[in-house]
Amino acid sequence: MSHKHLGNVKELFISVKGSSQRVNQSTLSLDTLGIQKDKYHNTNIERSVLITSLSSYNLAKSKNISMPFGSLGENLLIDYNPYHLKAGTKLQIGTAILEISQMCTMCDHLSNIDAQLPTLLKEDRGIFAKVIQEGKIRKEDEIYLLGK
Repeated sequence: MSHKHLGNVKELFISVKGSSQRVNQSTLSLDTLGIQKDKYHNTNIERSVLITSLSSYNLAKSKNISMPFGSLGENLLIDYNPYHLKAGTKLQIGTAILEISQMCTMCDHLSNIDAQLPTLLKEDRGIFAKVIQEGKIRKEDEIYLLGK
């Protein structure tokens, strides 16, 4: 199996019960039900991990929309734009293997940040993945595209 280096993890976040804010983490522990300690663990396996690119924040910034990392609801913020990857594509990040499952749709809460965001980030919000091999992901871990 070949491995192509794509980029690196820049930030990690989880959602916690009772809060709408994302909580920054240095390490995420993943199992096949999702991200351990995340309030969405074992709720929808196809949407276990939301991956967002720094390019989404840069696009918002280009329209004078400033928001802290985590605002787009991501679990992984990476320095590579993965939005063109097709469902079924496998990525190794840290010791975990993820499989791209679907594009992320727009959430109403983004218009609370700025009315332009839902239109601006329609194709650039994020991409969902499911965990197919449990493991740990840390900040600055390398991201590899797994091929045949």
